[in-house]
Amino acid sequence: MGFKYYFRKSSFKKDIESANILLNQLNLYKPKNFLEVGVFQGVTSRNICEKLDKINNGKFQFHGIDLFEDSNKDIDNKEMTIKHKKLSNPLKHLFFNIILKKDLFSIESISNFLKKFKSNVFLYKGFSHNELPKVDLSKIDMVFLDGGHSYETVSKDLFLILKTIKKGKVIICDDYDQEGYGVKKAVDELQNKVSEIKGLNKRLVRIIV
Repeated sequence: MGFKYYFRKSSFKKDIESANILLNQLNLYKPKNFLEVGVFQGVTSRNICEKLDKINNGKFQFHGIDLFEDSNKDIDNKEMTIKHKKLSNPLKHLFFNIILKKDLFSIESISNFLKKFKSNVFLYKGFSHNELPKVDLSKIDMVFLDGGHSYETVSKDLFLILKTIKKGKVIICDDYDQEGYGVKKAVDELQNKVSEIKGLNKRLVRIIV
């Protein structure tokens, strides 16, 4: 089962290779409890839930953290997480924003998008450093970290996760290769502090705790 884009925006829009590499990591490690930091419009979340459902015969938990709001210029500039409410496809923009008047970034919209897995999904609205302590990270098997991209935010997120997540569990960080982002610096600082750091391709890097 390959990555599906549905009718929403995705950071993997032009990078199906990375999207499928991420899903293949689920096939490899077979996590039961998953955490995604940076849900965006929920496309990756939906793909992950579909995969978790298949791997675990419906017995899984998906935890997602995001601000669940449209573009905020100050946050976007600091975290390099640009959100444009106007969809690039004019038909999508007309359908969602004009006809439905629907904010695809809202927690209500994403909850509805993931309603197939309603009993398995737990969403947390707020800044990651405030919401991560609310997740029982000791039970999380795999993390996809794709929230704020500033060095301060990535470093703090990794610190909070590593403080509680169990040894041998997996963290996959997105946008490792992006110049000007803080992901590479924050990840590289973990050398000799975790069991493994391995690039899956230029964009994705895997950390084994």
